Amino acid sequence: MGETSFGGMSTSQSARRIDRARKPSFGARVARAAHDIAMETQADWAHTLRRRRHARTGRRFYSQFIGRRSLCFDVGANVGTRAEIFLSLGATVVAVEPQPACVARLRRFDDPRLIVEEIGLGASAGRAEMHIADHDVLSSMAPEWIERVHTSGRFAARQWGQTISVQVDTLDAMIERHGVPSFCKIDVEGYEREVLAGLSQPLPAVSFECTPEYADVALRCVDHLRSLGMTRFNFSAGETWHLVWDRWRPFESIVALLDGLPRDGRFFGDVYATTQRG
Repeated sequence: MGETSFGGMSTSQSARRIDRARKPSFGARVARAAHDIAMETQADWAHTLRRRRHARTGRRFYSQFIGRRSLCFDVGANVGTRAEIFLSLGATVVAVEPQPACVARLRRFDDPRLIVEEIGLGASAGRAEMHIADHDVLSSMAPEWIERVHTSGRFAARQWGQTISVQVDTLDAMIERHGVPSFCKIDVEGYEREVLAGLSQPLPAVSFECTPEYADVALRCVDHLRSLGMTRFNFSAGETWHLVWDRWRPFESIVALLDGLPRDGRFFGDVYATTQRG
């Protein structure tokens, strides 16, 4: 059967003309590509600016604990967000992280002041099972913590589908190897009590993360720190990098604060302890 003709054009010619009319011109495609690149560049710059502001805020906050040539322990270093800030303040940083993928990221810093310890810390040396989360910052060696934050709804959508065996050492052993740190940050998703149980001496300053679901464990942590002679405390909510009290408070104040934490599945913070008064 022959092609039908419309206005002197065959149906196939007509279809090709309609096709060409529907397709954007070369100039329009170039303009659209340039627009997309500009939008991506703008988004990248916005992200970079946020990171820079975040880092500046972090440097201002941590400078009260860390000076040039300080020694810091970053326990639960993950991919080095805090370690990077500590390094920028002129410190030597011992980053403790047992997750192989995170360790690979830490080694990319290629900074002689960053010492990577591919281990976990606990009450005693040995081995322990780590539950690997689908978001690596939530991987934990504390099954009870995982159960509580899952049940509370904080991380109800997250999964801890893999386990690995990790080498474990103690804070005391770390001090013997590297020296006494000016500041020790601990963020180990519910394993803070076990990490602090491996410490038998006071440090100039320590921080550890806590959530309302695990407030009872946080209380045991501050009690242990008090027994070591770290008797002044403070608290920073979320990622504010702001201490809630202008002056360091005694044990009773931090206990009252932890007892009164909002039972909110989004709230978290860090307890700070020191031997210094003021």
